[in-house]
Amino acid sequence: MTDFSALSDHPSASLFDRAMMQRCIDLARQALGQTAPNPLVGSVIVQGQKIVGEGFHPKAGQPHAEIFALRQAQEQAKGATLYVNLEPCNHYGRTPPCSEAIITAGVSRVVVGMVDPDPRVAGGGIARLRQAGIEVVVGVETAACQELNEAFVHRILHQRPFGILKYAMTLDGKIAATSGHSAWVTSPPARQRVHQIRAACDAVIVGGQTVRQDNPFLTTHSVTDRNPLRVVMSRSLDLPISANLWQAEIAPTLVFTGQGVKPDVQVLLQQQGVEVIELAKVTPIEVMTHLYERGALLVLWECGGTLAARAIVEGTVQKIMAFIAPKIIGGREAPSPVGDLGFSRMTEALLLKNVRWSSIGSDWLIEGYLSGKADEA
Repeated sequence: MTDFSALSDHPSASLFDRAMMQRCIDLARQALGQTAPNPLVGSVIVQGQKIVGEGFHPKAGQPHAEIFALRQAQEQAKGATLYVNLEPCNHYGRTPPCSEAIITAGVSRVVVGMVDPDPRVAGGGIARLRQAGIEVVVGVETAACQELNEAFVHRILHQRPFGILKYAMTLDGKIAATSGHSAWVTSPPARQRVHQIRAACDAVIVGGQTVRQDNPFLTTHSVTDRNPLRVVMSRSLDLPISANLWQAEIAPTLVFTGQGVKPDVQVLLQQQGVEVIELAKVTPIEVMTHLYERGALLVLWECGGTLAARAIVEGTVQKIMAFIAPKIIGGREAPSPVGDLGFSRMTEALLLKNVRWSSIGSDWLIEGYLSGKADEA
């Protein structure tokens, strides 16, 4: 995982350059959860210190951010500076190359937040602009640009979606009471934040136990008008015939199960609009491989401890988001957010890097990226 704190900006970048790059990032965020498998990109065009054009990439197949900005700027793009958080493309895909559009428009300077890791681009766009005599500055607000598109970078480098494990627990590390009751561990503001996180994701995954115990909706609860694909992993297909997740008119639902498992239940689910896919092995890595093939960038694991542990062990979780409530529930058998990882010594514990925390209502959110074991640090 990239250490964002180790990244530094281009030495010639001005405060204005940084402000415009932050504007690019803000624009790009308007398409959160909608661009997969493409990255989040925003672009701003400036004459002097006046913005004359801006735009963002709305979804795959639509024009890129630079094109929207150029269309808005029109003739004012000539001799202007174009800012973009990700290197302009230089290849023909579903859309023409942005590098050629920038050259044709007469832009004199381009400021790029980060190089595109896609091998089809990977410096080619920058080289083409420089070849055309355009001044190109690379590496402004780099850490923020890298973080914005960490899921895209992970997908390109590892051919798998970026996985986030999210859970809510009490101060003594419990996600539910001994009875399994868990409504609610955290406060309304924290739950609202979870809905916002879902809005940025392409899919959210739970196991069969979560469906049986919690009967969740796994929607954004009107934070946006878009919901992620709801995914259930169930080897046995021991699932209730009536559940909130089967309301396909609210949001799409996909169930992964074993080959030949309960054909009658599969038919009943399909009749309710649920997609059912049989896998030889219903494992996190197989599910994430399938979601990658469907174009997913960012996947949220909202599962119980057993499946969470398996997802971590199989390398399908890159980031942890732990919501902690100032409550104590106790209970020797009360479930915890992560099951058995096979560790017996504290020195084997997995470390988080780039950790940050924030208060949300009466709760705390701790975020970090999974790294090596404690004794490897």
